[in-house]
Amino acid sequence: MEKLIYLDNAAATRLDDRVMEAMKPYFFDRYSVATSEFGYSSGIEAREALDEARSKLAGALGAEEKEFIFTSGSTESSNLALKGIAMGLGSKKGKHIIVSKIEDFAVLYSARALEREGFKVDYLDVDEFGLIDIHQLEERITPETILVSVQHGNQEIGTIQDIHQIGRICREKDVLFHTDATHTFKRIPLDVTRDFADLITVSAHSLHGPKGVGGLYVRKGTPLKKIMDGGFQEFDLRAGMDNIPGAIGFARAMELVTEEENTKLKEMRDSLIKMVFEKIPEVTLNGHPGNRTPQNANITFHYVEGESVTLHLDMYGIAVSTGSACFSRSLESSHVIAAMGGDHERAHGSIRFTFGRFNDLDEIGFTVEKLEEIIKNLRRISPLGKREVK
Repeated sequence: MEKLIYLDNAAATRLDDRVMEAMKPYFFDRYSVATSEFGYSSGIEAREALDEARSKLAGALGAEEKEFIFTSGSTESSNLALKGIAMGLGSKKGKHIIVSKIEDFAVLYSARALEREGFKVDYLDVDEFGLIDIHQLEERITPETILVSVQHGNQEIGTIQDIHQIGRICREKDVLFHTDATHTFKRIPLDVTRDFADLITVSAHSLHGPKGVGGLYVRKGTPLKKIMDGGFQEFDLRAGMDNIPGAIGFARAMELVTEEENTKLKEMRDSLIKMVFEKIPEVTLNGHPGNRTPQNANITFHYVEGESVTLHLDMYGIAVSTGSACFSRSLESSHVIAAMGGDHERAHGSIRFTFGRFNDLDEIGFTVEKLEEIIKNLRRISPLGKREVK
């Protein structure tokens, strides 16, 4: 195949042409900043477009328009959620926060930053499938706990947490609950009322929308403080120029996601997993076998380096990601697989395949065909343990 087979859609997705068409006018014709009803007409039009996009995205979560804040992406949203609540409640109720050990870096590093500021952070253990221990969560909550942050679907292994149960526990104990739904928004049913969520991180980049725009749902009355000084945008919770083209693109990208598409993603996911396990021995599926996001398959190929597998796949025009430290700027292997009890070898041999709108089953078949060949060849020369493929 000559075209790129892009299977790293958890990192970023190709912008849908229909999203680009919706954004174009706000780059070239309606480029004004959003102004109040007393401003000039083009600014008022920009404000109305921004409000309409906000209303659509909030509605998709079961929220009210004024409960949705636009941000520059999931990293900023999660930083605002943790640090904004710490600033809003830390001096009033307590300085205790709970997060899981497998959160994305935006949550983990925000938690560590708060630890340096004197906050106590408990990191919840996960089981072999990446699920948190609900009883441990209940035991760790104290009268000084101000926030629990547990992601909805994991960015690396795809495991889906029971956020309804987590949210219910937090609500009963009068603790705020934040969930990172970057990889589940519009993929897995999510409702702010049903799931007792107080703050939810979402992003356009995982839905074939534009990079650099995301959002944070903030339940009405939540004591969130802005963490970036400047103007009064986003209900005085997020200073900075409104990204109107990005907001329009995010809303349009959200509208284009269908249940049929999510079913197609599941079919590609299940097809790849099935073929890999049929054709390649000594492999391990990482994450929950069934309760996982429709677009994610994470597999460890034992006795080989994920870096080598990734580079060899790239030679065939296939793009994937790996949990190998060699591909990490921090030079640390997957913290997610480590938290699940996986050893160094399991993390280093892991490959994440994530599917999107522009993939098809033919690409999956070609990928597995090349994988079988690559793994066989690499195992013959592997210093990790020479194993002959049967």
